[in-house]
Amino acid sequence: MLQYPRPPFPHQQQPMPGKTAAMDPTPDHGETSYKGSGRLNGKKAVITGGDSGIGRAIAIAYAREGADVLISYLDEHEDARETERLVTDAGRKAVLLPGDIQDPEQCRAIIAKAISELGGIDILVNNAAHQASFKSIDEISDEEWELTFKVNIHAMFYLAKAAVPHMKPGSCIINTASINSDAPNPTLLAYATTKGAIHNFTAGLAQMLAEKGIRANAVAPGPIWTPLIPSTLPEDSVKNFGKQVPMQRPGQPVELATAYVMLADPLSSYVSGATIAITGGKPFL
Repeated sequence: MLQYPRPPFPHQQQPMPGKTAAMDPTPDHGETSYKGSGRLNGKKAVITGGDSGIGRAIAIAYAREGADVLISYLDEHEDARETERLVTDAGRKAVLLPGDIQDPEQCRAIIAKAISELGGIDILVNNAAHQASFKSIDEISDEEWELTFKVNIHAMFYLAKAAVPHMKPGSCIINTASINSDAPNPTLLAYATTKGAIHNFTAGLAQMLAEKGIRANAVAPGPIWTPLIPSTLPEDSVKNFGKQVPMQRPGQPVELATAYVMLADPLSSYVSGATIAITGGKPFL
């Protein structure tokens, strides 16, 4: 088993949404370790938040499994170009599309771009998220609450609604939820609330789309070492990030990649309405 870094980590704070290159230790997205076996040959995937973190790990894995990828991201152009390079190095097509998914028109533009540039959509991975920590409910502005819901859950609805008419039987939607949907961190009140909504959205969507032959599932990560962490959490939380789970370390983005591949694999044709928890040993109920 690979020996991944354990806390305490060096002091590091970044402005939102954070950059991969400034992180210490550098996250592992599977750049050298993920080996594909053709499980997604010919598939066309859209990944929101695909520039870094979990999204980059998914993009690498999907490309090495044979899929072309559209990478939606906010404005982290440097990170996005590196993900693009990793996808093209795997011999697959990469399409970059910056923009803010809290805008319904941007969500529709993402799907339209996938249809025009990739020739269709077989896999939609709703992965992008906004997170901020607050010690008191009084600190959470109306604008912050609304922003969190627009990015984390409203966008999933707009993207799924736009994608489904173009999806053939056997296609799938995979939503990134969180362990916070089961065990909410009070300092992440808005974020945790949206993750609970994602859990229910996925379960309902799976039932709604079953007759179309389209599957919907979720992945619920625990503490994962991504740019979101040093850019949104207090200094002490970053220093000791991941120490609270039984494995006593954060997960690396690559450690989630196989779950997203399994859920997209056509051989997982009876898996729908499920949530895969990747939590470093912490129970997810």
